[in-house]
Amino acid sequence: MVRIVAVVFVILGLVACRDNAAPPPAPTPELSFATQNVNDTRIAKTLFGAMPRGSNQSPQSIGGYARGCQAGAVQLPETGPTWQAMRLSRNRNWAQPETVDFVQDLSRFAATQPGWAGLYVGDMSQPRGGPMLTGHRSHQTGLDADIWMLPPQRLNLSVAERENISSISMRRNNGAYTNSSWTPQHEAILKAAASDPRVARIFVFPGAKVAMCNSATGDRSWLNKIRPWWGHHYHFHVRLNCPAGAAGCADQAPPPAGDGCADAQQWVNNILNPPPPDPNAPPPAPRRELTMASLPGQCLAVLNAE
Repeated sequence: MVRIVAVVFVILGLVACRDNAAPPPAPTPELSFATQNVNDTRIAKTLFGAMPRGSNQSPQSIGGYARGCQAGAVQLPETGPTWQAMRLSRNRNWAQPETVDFVQDLSRFAATQPGWAGLYVGDMSQPRGGPMLTGHRSHQTGLDADIWMLPPQRLNLSVAERENISSISMRRNNGAYTNSSWTPQHEAILKAAASDPRVARIFVFPGAKVAMCNSATGDRSWLNKIRPWWGHHYHFHVRLNCPAGAAGCADQAPPPAGDGCADAQQWVNNILNPPPPDPNAPPPAPRRELTMASLPGQCLAVLNAE
């Protein structure tokens, strides 16, 4: 506890300092997913949100996408030949090595598309994963990445520009349809992402999924991984599978079989003609903050590691 408090004070006093180089990994003992910190009621997001860099451990995703952490994360360089990381003040351009490799690979494909210099990359994960101070419920294990819908025209944005520029929305009619900003290049990039075997699923607004269902020809198997979800019209969210042999990493159940187009169309139908509320539905349960007791026990070791 003393070490964690000390780190927090260092961050508050030296917030302007940035260390872009992840320390070299050290061997990490095998992690057991079962152990819990059952009596630790500290709010997890406060502790993980204060970590300025990844842990000096071997890379590993621990727990589930919305209840976990990551050891030995690496940082996506702020600028590369075909990408730029956005909103650098958030310090969320950290992930597992597989995720960083995937983002770089997809950005190289995007740069082959007319009008795209590469990718603007939004939130990935915090340096040690875990719950975020603001925003996402997932992105906790270093296997999630948000890709902006805005086609980059240049990749020399300053730090200030990256804080102030915004992506653009692709939706019309509350997400039932795509708007005039949607292009075949968006579909091509999403198809390339969904066709990658490292990818578990991609979240995008319902109208985009239906648009791709209506235009896709030939092999349509890649559509299975693209799933409609609320929001996701300024960016699309890529979620990777747990790396092979990653003990303690909890995969999400695979999507149902098929291309998922009928399901997406039902989302659109419900947007255009919302079903009446169910008078017998129970009120939603209040969302509780995740404590350290909510996370796998190994997350405490990640938090306390050098």
